[in-house]
Amino acid sequence: MKTLRHIGSLAFVLGLFTVVFAGIPWHVMAVDDPAVPLWLQIAVFCLLGGILMVLVTVALEQRGAKPSVDGPAVAEPEGAVLLLNSDAVPGRQTREILGLVQGHTVYAIWLGKDLSALIRLILGGELTEYTQMLGNARTAATNRMIAQAAEMGADAIINVRYMTTSVVGSAAELLAYGTAVKLSV
Repeated sequence: MKTLRHIGSLAFVLGLFTVVFAGIPWHVMAVDDPAVPLWLQIAVFCLLGGILMVLVTVALEQRGAKPSVDGPAVAEPEGAVLLLNSDAVPGRQTREILGLVQGHTVYAIWLGKDLSALIRLILGGELTEYTQMLGNARTAATNRMIAQAAEMGADAIINVRYMTTSVVGSAAELLAYGTAVKLSV
């Protein structure tokens, strides 16, 4: 289903750009000739067929989807730097505060996935395209924060926080930040 949805999204995007950037100028220049050329008919077919294919595949996925009880799995970052959202590490003393560390990224999805998300918005259900995008952004920002802390020689990052904002359209900015510390043995 996912492959069919991607094919439909691609057909939609190609049809849309062909109609907008070639079909409209052709119509303005050849307004006296009412016959629509074959290439423009194919572009319109791709545009409408792509939307229909995405709509059908998303509807079939929604019908067959079972609600998740556990929620999304959280990937543990690699490395020796401990991450906590509290201000202390239980059972360990903070020996030295090294300072603020942060990781930052801006992620976006392409227009085809945006179309799939729009269809899901109409039909209801999880917007998996945006869930995946934000998960990737969170992982990238966290890894950048950990790399900065590792360069400082930190044992842990405490008070870890995440902040996200919408930049433009379907692009999201994600900032991960915390306090890098050295712990006593």
